[in-house]
This record gives sequence, C-alpha cells and structure tokens, in this order.
Amino acid sequence: MALSEKDFQYIVENITDGVYVTDTKRKMLYWNKGAEKIAGYTAADVVGQYCFHNILNHVDARGNNLCKSKCPLTAVIATGETHESEIYLHHKDGHRVPVRVRATPMKNDKGKIVGAVELFSDISTQDITKLRIQELEELALVDTLTQISNRRHMKSEISNRIEELNRYKLSFGLLFIDIDNFKSFNDSHGHDIGDAILKIAAKTLSTAARPFDLFGRWGGEEFIGIIRNVGKEQLLLVAERMRALVEKSHLKTDNEDLNITISTGATVAKSDDDVDSLVKRADELMYKSKTNGRNKVTSD
Repeated sequence: MALSEKDFQYIVENITDGVYVTDTKRKMLYWNKGAEKIAGYTAADVVGQYCFHNILNHVDARGNNLCKSKCPLTAVIATGETHESEIYLHHKDGHRVPVRVRATPMKNDKGKIVGAVELFSDISTQDITKLRIQELEELALVDTLTQISNRRHMKSEISNRIEELNRYKLSFGLLFIDIDNFKSFNDSHGHDIGDAILKIAAKTLSTAARPFDLFGRWGGEEFIGIIRNVGKEQLLLVAERMRALVEKSHLKTDNEDLNITISTGATVAKSDDDVDSLVKRADELMYKSKTNGRNKVTSD
C-alpha cells in the first residue's frame, strides 16, 4: 500500500512530537499540532514569523540564547548536515520546557537546500509530575496556586532525605530560592501578575528538574529544591542551571515583557542537620545572593 501526500500530512499533523518547517531565511512555513501542545503557540501565532524573532527563544542549559548565534537551523542550512541537541524553549505561558531537537535540511529535487525541518520532543518529567501531583492532592500536600509540593510536603521530604543520609549515606543538597523584586511586581502590576510570576517560576523549576529531584513552594515567593545524590559541585551546577532558565523566562503583558530572576542559596546536607538547621543555612546563603546583587547562586 502506497501512502498519499494526504496520508503523510495527516501523520505529521497528528504525531505527538512538534514539527516545524522554515525556509533558508528561517521564516516559519509550517507548525503542527504537536508543536502547539508542547510550546503553547498556535500555527497562527508562528507561521509567517522568523524563528530569530525569539518566539521560541531557544536557550541551552546555561541560559545562552541560541536563536541569535548558535541556532541549530542555521548550522543545518549552512552545512546540509542533521543536528541534534537538548535545549529549552520558551512556552507561550512564560515558563521553560526542556526538549530534544533534531534539525534536518530540506532539499529540492536538484539537491539544493531550500529550508529546514525541526522535530522536537518534550523531555520534561510532566507525566511523572502529573501523577505525583494527583497523589499529593489527595493528601493535601500540593500548593493550590502553583500546583507543586507545599511546605508541609517539603518538610516531610527533607526529613526523609536526612534519615536516608544518616542510615544509607545517600547525599543530597538543598536549594532555597526567592524571586527577586517580587513585591514590586505586586505593587506595580497587581496580584494577578504576581500570581502569574509565581506559576512561571514553579513550572520552570519543576519541568527542568531531574525525575528524582523535588521542588516545592515554601511560602510567599520562596521555593525549595531537594536535589538528590549530589556533592557541592554538582549541586552548584543544578542551581546555576535553574537560575539561568528562570532568568530566560518572562511574562508577556499588554504593555511589556516582565523578566523574572531568582536568588538562590545552595548547601549540601550534613549528618548532624535537622530540617530547621538545613533550611536556615540555605536561607542565609540565599540572602547573601540578594545582598550581592540578586540573580545569583551562593553556596557554602
């Protein structure tokens, strides 16, 4: 049985992966339903736009903007070679989504490159997170606004990790995170915008987390991350990655794009720690990040 062009179009339009096509100038020509689901943008939002207009605003794990200098499509169009990478795109709602991309040159019947096709897959832990949230909701352990773990659940998890540390020598680190200038967001733009900022930060942290790490809202504009099986250097790398990804997230309003940054304290748990001492140490390190200019990570 031979597949028709209509069959191929149906397949591409309905696969769960995102697919988009550009010409050699990186003008968006096609955007499928999978791309809409992963990125939040509809075909009407992107078709006819240029990808370097930062609609998806691809960044790497360090927060470096790839759309201007290291765009996979630019390399593919220039070399004719397929390119694969793991990056973070900007969701229409403002948060970051980790994706695996595969960019391939598109050629005409004479072998000339006339554009490129990018296929991208969501590699976040969204399915795992959804199941976890459903379980926690039944136990009243979810923050109702951000839909991540609440303070009660985080306290319990920190206590469990300390017990594991002492019994099995399983190391872990704690991140204490505070959104910078949060009061000014509320004062200048209202509490609805403040709530949206909290949701973006929570979504970026939780979707970029490893499956066995956990982020929760501690209270107000404060979040905590429990990072398992790490030493000081690995913990700092995770903290810097989260800081960079939040920095590259933003909330689009009618009048402006509101940029979000966080200040973070990072510390590795010790055998003589309890929940209060560990959180206090991470909190104090976070305040050092604040006093040193914000949008920073401080570790001990």
